[in-house]
Amino acid sequence: MNKIGISTLNSYRGSQLFECIGLNTKVVKDYFPNTVTRIQGIGLREIEKEIYKRHKRAYKTEVVEADLSLDFGGQYKWRRDGEKHLFNPLSISKLQESVRSNKHSSYKEYSNLINEQTKQLMTIRGLFEFTNFDPIPIEEVEPWTAIVKRFKTGAMSYGSISKEAHENLAIAMNRIGGKSNSGEGGEDEERFYKDPNGDWKNSAIKQVASGRFGVTSNYLTNASEIQIKMAQGAKPGEGGQLPGPKVNPDIAKTGNSTPYVGLISPPPHHDIYSIEDLSQLIYDLKSANRTARINVKLVSEVGIGTVAAGVAKAKGDVILIYWSRWWYRSFTTNLFKTCRFAVGVGVGGSTANVGYE
Repeated sequence: MNKIGISTLNSYRGSQLFECIGLNTKVVKDYFPNTVTRIQGIGLREIEKEIYKRHKRAYKTEVVEADLSLDFGGQYKWRRDGEKHLFNPLSISKLQESVRSNKHSSYKEYSNLINEQTKQLMTIRGLFEFTNFDPIPIEEVEPWTAIVKRFKTGAMSYGSISKEAHENLAIAMNRIGGKSNSGEGGEDEERFYKDPNGDWKNSAIKQVASGRFGVTSNYLTNASEIQIKMAQGAKPGEGGQLPGPKVNPDIAKTGNSTPYVGLISPPPHHDIYSIEDLSQLIYDLKSANRTARINVKLVSEVGIGTVAAGVAKAKGDVILIYWSRWWYRSFTTNLFKTCRFAVGVGVGGSTANVGYE
């Protein structure tokens, strides 16, 4: 509980830190009063049917002969006859095939499996449908060369992904004019300079987390955007962590740490207690690199508008609202006038994220 800033059990009880997902408004109003719920869902009738179904399966009346197989469910791990998953053997094989063979047809099959959510309903967005098809002339649409310049990769640290993957993301984004994000693990100084063939492995966005791994003046000055990691998109409330066995000498050198000693960033509230602390950090980073925009990463949740307003007053240039693949909230017009916003779109949790402004 101390990870989310609550020190006593008494203050934890009734604090309503969570939201209701998948229950209709009547159930929430009757049994979880004053709890936030953004979408509708099932009611008491459906809950009763699910409980009865599980009870019936647990207390079967028929005689069991030789069949002692158990129902694995498959809610957390893919099973052949279990719950449907976005990333399953078929979708992954199509992705691998498209990358290895450079076949657009295979990629099209993969993208259809991921994007067509209306059949399996594996995500909330799969419940939405277009109600008004009113296309605009293609001439009014920006060319793809202009659109991709607003693409940003998610913050995936070197160590959480391989060196090759980390560098290739940077090269790809620099080729199309987008921005890659270094993550909180630092970046090798050799990547700040272009290769002889013109490719550039430098990440335009350099992240600063509470652990300050790899953060040096050289690191900060080679950024066009510096991101303060106020929240962990993959697991809100936790800090970033890399187990000791993964911290090889090269990763340790990049992060200015010790080989084979675990790296962990404390939850952000350990070094940013208030908007004043955040304002001071923003000022320090702007002093280190006066041309870079300062980006503050937050996670979408109830009340985030208040925090975002504070970030804007602290003179943050960009507020990134990480909302995974579920939803994000609207903000007041005044905030948009004060500060630029970016919405982080996650694909499969915290991997392969692309941000846009």
